[in-house]
Amino acid sequence: MSFPPEHELHKRRLGRNLGLGLSLLAFVVIVFGMTIVKVSREPHPAAAKPAVAAPAQGTQP
Repeated sequence: MSFPPEHELHKRRLGRNLGLGLSLLAFVVIVFGMTIVKVSREPHPAAAKPAVAAPAQGTQP
């Protein structure tokens, strides 16, 4: 028993699916690369400051 020949519509659909898949893959690679570059840079100066400063003595809130 053999399979029927593949219709031309299926070939075109496969081509579009591969093109879309490669486009999505390229987008993911670009976003991942930008994330790695951003994370690997020196930390932002505001990130080095403590989150909560101690209140000064003798002052009322």
